Amino acid sequence: MAVAVEKLITSDILKPGRYLGNERLAVHKGWDTTEIRWVLTYPEVYEVGASNLGHIILYNILNAQPRQLCDRAYLPGKDLAAKLRETNTPLFAVESKRSLTEFDILGFSLSYELGATNILEMLDLAGIPLTWRERQKAGEVGGEFTNLQSQFPLIFAGGQTATSNPEPYADFFDFFALGDGEELLPEIGLVLEEGKQAGFSREHLLLDLAQIPGVYVPQFYDMAEDGSVNPCRPDVPKRILRRVATPIPAYSIGLVPYVETVHDRLTIEIRRGCTRGCRFCQPGMLTRPARDVEPDQVVEAIEQGMQATGYNEFSLLSLSCSDYLSLPAVGMEIKNRLKNENISLTLPSQRVDRFDENIANILGGTRQGGLTFAPEAGTQRMRDIVNKGLTNEELLRGVKTAWEQGWDKIKLYFMIGLPGETDVDVLGIAETVSWLQRECRGKGRKPLNFNLTISNFTPKPHTPFQWHSVSTTEFKRKQNLLRQEFRRIKGLKVNFTDVRISAMEDFVGRGDRSLGKVVRRAWELGAGMDSWYENLDQAFSAWASAIAQAGLDWKYRQVENGEWNLFHLQEQKRSADTENTQLPTPVQTRLIASLPTPHSLNIPLPWDHIDTGIDKKWLQEDLQRALEAAILPDCSFEGCSHCGVCGTDFGHNVVIESPAIPKFAGEFVPNKTKAQRLRVWFGKQGNMALISHLDLIRLFDRVVRRASLPIAFTGGFHPMPRISVATALALGATSSSEIVDFELTEPMEVDTFREQLAREMPTDIPIYNVEQIDLKTSAATQLLEAAEYLITVAALAETTPIQWQDWIDTIKAKEELWYEQTTKSGKSQLINLRDRLFELELVETPNSTAESMSSVIRYLGSYRQDGLVLRPEQILFMLQTVASVKFQLLHIHRNRLILGV
Repeated sequence: MAVAVEKLITSDILKPGRYLGNERLAVHKGWDTTEIRWVLTYPEVYEVGASNLGHIILYNILNAQPRQLCDRAYLPGKDLAAKLRETNTPLFAVESKRSLTEFDILGFSLSYELGATNILEMLDLAGIPLTWRERQKAGEVGGEFTNLQSQFPLIFAGGQTATSNPEPYADFFDFFALGDGEELLPEIGLVLEEGKQAGFSREHLLLDLAQIPGVYVPQFYDMAEDGSVNPCRPDVPKRILRRVATPIPAYSIGLVPYVETVHDRLTIEIRRGCTRGCRFCQPGMLTRPARDVEPDQVVEAIEQGMQATGYNEFSLLSLSCSDYLSLPAVGMEIKNRLKNENISLTLPSQRVDRFDENIANILGGTRQGGLTFAPEAGTQRMRDIVNKGLTNEELLRGVKTAWEQGWDKIKLYFMIGLPGETDVDVLGIAETVSWLQRECRGKGRKPLNFNLTISNFTPKPHTPFQWHSVSTTEFKRKQNLLRQEFRRIKGLKVNFTDVRISAMEDFVGRGDRSLGKVVRRAWELGAGMDSWYENLDQAFSAWASAIAQAGLDWKYRQVENGEWNLFHLQEQKRSADTENTQLPTPVQTRLIASLPTPHSLNIPLPWDHIDTGIDKKWLQEDLQRALEAAILPDCSFEGCSHCGVCGTDFGHNVVIESPAIPKFAGEFVPNKTKAQRLRVWFGKQGNMALISHLDLIRLFDRVVRRASLPIAFTGGFHPMPRISVATALALGATSSSEIVDFELTEPMEVDTFREQLAREMPTDIPIYNVEQIDLKTSAATQLLEAAEYLITVAALAETTPIQWQDWIDTIKAKEELWYEQTTKSGKSQLINLRDRLFELELVETPNSTAESMSSVIRYLGSYRQDGLVLRPEQILFMLQTVASVKFQLLHIHRNRLILGV
């Protein structure tokens, strides 16, 4: 049964539209017609999760499977979380509003080392035990494991962090899905469907799942004393294979939220994987081989996606978009096809050495977006050490091309703390920025400004630098060096990554199973939303306390001191052999850490049982190449680097040659012709009452695009569609008389316009009437005179219908009811509310004794844009003035908007 959560999703919480589950292109499948019910959860607030491309793709793929459905859940805001706990209501899936415990399987995206605390928060809100052992114990019946129809769903995690090193989180999940999920998750669904029909036990199901390549079931593996992870039973694989899938752009089209999200645009993946070989980059190592998407598929997906969603912006996604050789051709083709739609293209951080006029021409539109490059290091030596494959000449050429093409502000990413780095390399960042500014100067042009992000290097598993560590003190010292240098350079905005969180990421990211108790205790102490700046202090305090309480503060100090290494067990064993069982001293640890001998590099790592395809020996060899500042070429375009990935299990690089770049058809020219003006009366009912006014305006823009209506545009630097909503409606209020004006570039039949508009509108925004008005008629906003409301009001004391009528009559009999109002400038002024009240009557007084304290009141009051407005809450003030009783406003419905002549 669906939980009664609708009463909790009200206008008093922040952005209630997050939780409605009624987005355009959301898939609603029948509960009773499906066998396996999934929930995909993104353990962040809705605005982050709903715009995540992987979340959208897997949601669409699972809902395309027969006999299976997929719903969604997100981390609720603190206000809704408090309501859920106060009312003992479990966390729910947004579409069905069912408790998460009603589903068969619950999947989390784990893409950040400290993100597990958000997952524990969601499990706790759902009433699900946090660890697989606790769930197993709660589900035992007569000593047997229950099947899928038991008390709790199977809990799994996927994502980059889950794939790289699942061990710190092994206590909490029944299994992990490693690598790409497009093919893996449907395979898991088929096994679950078969097991559910056969009534398999939970253990039997997990054992079957463990046979699927890419599924890791941690309860079937144990951690040895040397830190390695090995099977504890013979019928599971010794190493778990990372899955690799081919991107399918069509599945990227979906979920158009009504509230504004972090990435409020259509996103299409053009290339998966990166073979540049940057030695610090975990995504590059974990996504090999590189796979280009066919240009025709990309173009078709964008064209269809923009029509289906109504977005005015799209993004092409890849770890290195510039390495997609068809980028200029695809971008220009789309720009030409959508030339008249005022569409913009954005790209994530891209290779500066590949940035040229062709790429510059496809970016932006009438709204030129930002530009981001990642040189990573300030000197050529350091860029060679990290295998960036970027020379000073290429850096200057790319930045200068951007400046010549009109960009006067560029974002640059740099990193400090890399292996082999000296103060000269650190100061080289400031010198590089200053040099680029000097080279990009010209008459009549603004000086080139930079937004810099200076990150702290954090070693990641499965990279050549996974054996490296830097002290927090060193990070702080290097940051201060840069701060002093940056003071001398104008036109800079600099952001530094917090060193405390970098150390925590390192500690957890390279940890083993012993950290499960730390993660849990950190959550209990208040850690959560750790990637958000305003929570850093609370997060750091919680994690530090959790580490100390787990008795692992000695290990964390090694991270803080740059001494953390993978050799302490070996040293401990040596000490035991000499009858000294104490842990190594800091001096001993430093000596060990400074000697990365071939023997020490072979010590087992907590993630060695994850087969990413890259040989550990190759990582060791690449580390040696880094120490020699030796460059390794990109194997997508040059010779094989012999990393071990290419083969039967993972496939090979797929590089598609670029088609010819189409001739540029010209920039978007806004059509400012005003041939027809239509006035539309519409309603705002049901769930759409919880969508804000700004979200409603954005909705109309997208609806017009989807309906292919010939809307006129304003002029200027940022042309906007000529859509004018008469006035805002309070969040949570319903209405049956809202007004919006549309100006068109060519005349349309009114009925045709209405039909096309209504077809694309949500059902809770009905279209009541459309009429053509004169082009010279004033906007509805300027013609507003009065508004009629129906308001539901509750008295906070026992009342009778007679009393209600007496209060209404008393208000109507008065000539003055003075109210103190604060102006926008902060001044107080007295206004006579009675002058603004035209009609007032009692419409309904419930007969039920339990409801006799609430009534429905109709009033007609002034509603002018010069500020002469009578608001519903001011009616409450009038009631309280005459009745000496406190009242509560339960609901607002706007019945009519009255326009003057």
